[in-house]
Amino acid sequence: MNTLAEENYLKSIYHLSLNGAIASTNQLAAQLNTKASSVTDMLKKLADKELINYTPYQGVSLTTSGEKIAINIIRKHRLWEYFLVEKLNFKWDEVHEMAEEMEHISSNELIDRLDKFMGYPKYDPHGDPIPDCNGLFKAHNLKTVSSFGINDGGVICGVRDHSTAFLQYLDKQGLTIGKNITITDIIEFDHSVILLVENKKVQISREVANNLLVSI
Repeated sequence: MNTLAEENYLKSIYHLSLNGAIASTNQLAAQLNTKASSVTDMLKKLADKELINYTPYQGVSLTTSGEKIAINIIRKHRLWEYFLVEKLNFKWDEVHEMAEEMEHISSNELIDRLDKFMGYPKYDPHGDPIPDCNGLFKAHNLKTVSSFGINDGGVICGVRDHSTAFLQYLDKQGLTIGKNITITDIIEFDHSVILLVENKKVQISREVANNLLVSI
């Protein structure tokens, strides 16, 4: 049985290690808002449990066992987010912190029944893929709006930034999951982007464009 803190470390290492990257102590300290010395202590404990591969000053990666645990935590988190939005009518900017608490529920039977009850959803309210009971999931083929050129477009299918402020901003601009967008202009001065969203023009900053994901 792993502690809540250990599970949070495994999940953070998983996210930082996507695309083959090696997570560093400083990255983990920043993401988990703790001291580097505390991170080192925890990594030693996780290495002793054979949940991570850890060499001081060379970064950390998950073992097969550690990755399985991390993906299961992520599965629970995203299923709870889906439940809170689709069944309890919370907004997509309200559910992250609640799901952070609920992801540590240990009963896999409860999670499997929850998954079945909701019809085995493939994506959470933010467009992130939901792993199935075997840890498998199908990711979107997505690109950031900032990587598109004029007259390019597609359907909004995800976000990189899950912060409340960012999601509330997208709501106000009408830039939510499922909306069709087309890039009509890119401002040379600051690289802000003019979008056409359901016959309405919206201007977004380069930072927003970097965090808004569109299907190809």
